[in-house]
Amino acid sequence: MTHRQERLLEVGSLARVEGEGALRVVLDHGRVTEARLNIYEPPRFFEAMLRGRSYLEPPDITARVCGICPVAYQLTACRAIEDACGVTVPPQINALRRLLYCGEWIESHALHIYLLHAPDFLGYPDAIELAKDHRAIVSRGLALKKTGNDLVEVVGGRAIHPINVRVGGFHRAPARSELDAFKNRLDDALEAALETARWAGGFAFPEFETPHALLALDDAGTNGGSRSPAAGGAGPRYPIESGLGVITTAGVGFPLEDFEHYVSESQVPHSTALHAKLRGVGTYLTGPLARYNLAGPRLWPVAAEAARAAGLGRFERNPFRSVLVRAVEVVQAVAEARAIIEAYQPPDPPFVPVEPRAGRGHGATEAPRGLLYHRYDLDERGLITAARIVPPTAQNQAAIEADLRLVVQAGAQLDDEHLTLHCEQAIRNYDPCISCSAHFLDLDVTRR
Repeated sequence: MTHRQERLLEVGSLARVEGEGALRVVLDHGRVTEARLNIYEPPRFFEAMLRGRSYLEPPDITARVCGICPVAYQLTACRAIEDACGVTVPPQINALRRLLYCGEWIESHALHIYLLHAPDFLGYPDAIELAKDHRAIVSRGLALKKTGNDLVEVVGGRAIHPINVRVGGFHRAPARSELDAFKNRLDDALEAALETARWAGGFAFPEFETPHALLALDDAGTNGGSRSPAAGGAGPRYPIESGLGVITTAGVGFPLEDFEHYVSESQVPHSTALHAKLRGVGTYLTGPLARYNLAGPRLWPVAAEAARAAGLGRFERNPFRSVLVRAVEVVQAVAEARAIIEAYQPPDPPFVPVEPRAGRGHGATEAPRGLLYHRYDLDERGLITAARIVPPTAQNQAAIEADLRLVVQAGAQLDDEHLTLHCEQAIRNYDPCISCSAHFLDLDVTRR
């Protein structure tokens, strides 16, 4: 506190988020005059790094953007390259891709719920202290996370930065026996996921509603997808690993090839992450809350029942309750993974040939934190001439800051210590992946 009328709240390094960021809030006479999420992690330059590389390389290179959601980057890159080259992969390969992505959703959401966010709701500074009093609860979360990691490993060849993904499919397809071994584990994981949703439903949530538009991928059952457990059916699905368009609560919808027409990014002085806006709308949010609001009816019955057990309504606009949606999405991912394995027939061959050609391709998937978009321009030899990566946290940052201002204003009567903790909790609602968002920076040096 600088004097009686002005209050300055600063957190030099945010805890329990991925990457490096800081928080700065200024109140003057009880009015919020500044609320900034400072992303100071160095820019990653992946888009520049990709220029001049072969069209077959983006899945392996972009996986290094993040160690928590590498599958999202790999499969989004594959979608964009295949789009540029005019290739559609068969249903068996798409089913294996969705299984791999389910593993990432399970491990990422379990990490967020149990280790990063639950301590906020239960009054603990971190998961280590939580485990001292609730060892069985934390052990359940770790077991769920391990199931997701192991599933990524058996399909992707490695739990972190998988090595089995390639443009057109996979280097090898797991044998049925390799996946059959997961059936019992997924049965146990489903019980743990259902219990997670019931447990999280008992948290106390602050009253708050985000005013922003919500944006998610529209997966209308394309590319061999199915809402039912049987592969090859038709019908809309809960969006995970594919989709041809984008839908929003603002009534704005568009195909992927128009993404950059509707979504614009700009730089702000206090962040190495760009801020995104939706054309004609402004700030928006992507992620679990958006998926649930826009695609909730596409959840499988077991996940829909978990949502009811957790206390979720049909529509939810409270970001503090997004932890409940993540729990429901774990149920969805576990149930889908079990069904995909039950119907699994190894694709033979495990990939389709993808020949280079000049063109532009677009791809998007739903990373645990929200919609991830890739665009690649190729020359006739298949060399990348331009690349664009728009991660979910970069899309969310402007809305996070705007929501943070509202949260602070509503809690201005709290003392500095408790208000600061409340702000940190509010930021963790969005599970920001800072390393992903700090992906590019235009450098402009002025010398005087």
